[in-house]
Amino acid sequence: MKKILIVMMALALASCGTVDGIGQDISAGSRTVQSWL
Repeated sequence: MKKILIVMMALALASCGTVDGIGQDISAGSRTVQSWL
């Protein structure tokens, strides 16, 4: 489970260069993980 989170965070940080974009990606990632649980 930790590896999945680490990969998701790495992809989120690599995919966007702005602070606003990073915040949106983290929010989307957390919603995805929450839906798994």
